[in-house]
Amino acid sequence: MIKNVMLGEEITITTRNKVGILADVAMMLANKGINIEAVLGYEVGITGKLLLITSANIIIINELRKKRYKLVKEREVILVDLENKPGALKVVATEMKENKIDIKYAYVTPCTCANKGSSRMVLQTSDNERAMVLLSKYTGE
Repeated sequence: MIKNVMLGEEITITTRNKVGILADVAMMLANKGINIEAVLGYEVGITGKLLLITSANIIIINELRKKRYKLVKEREVILVDLENKPGALKVVATEMKENKIDIKYAYVTPCTCANKGSSRMVLQTSDNERAMVLLSKYTGE
């Protein structure tokens, strides 16, 4: 059910929540020829957050800072390519539960990888290294 597991880097942009932030960032990326591989956006009161996996994080981080986005961070996440079938998420969630690894957040996007028909889960946990080892044992099945 798990096709691939790897560490990745995710950009987090924290800004004042206003209409058009996602459009502005998407335009900036498109103009630089940078692909968005995964995106999550949400609001918390007056604050907006965008979480992005891109094909060129360093370039976009520099561009964001030039455009006066002050709170831009990069963090390590786990990228899990899942088969598109019932039970795939259960394997990941159960493995984390049984090994007492807290899932800080997770989101799923269509996979832009070689595994067509898959989904890519972006996962932030309390122990990414251990979670990677645990999930990697399912990739050979």
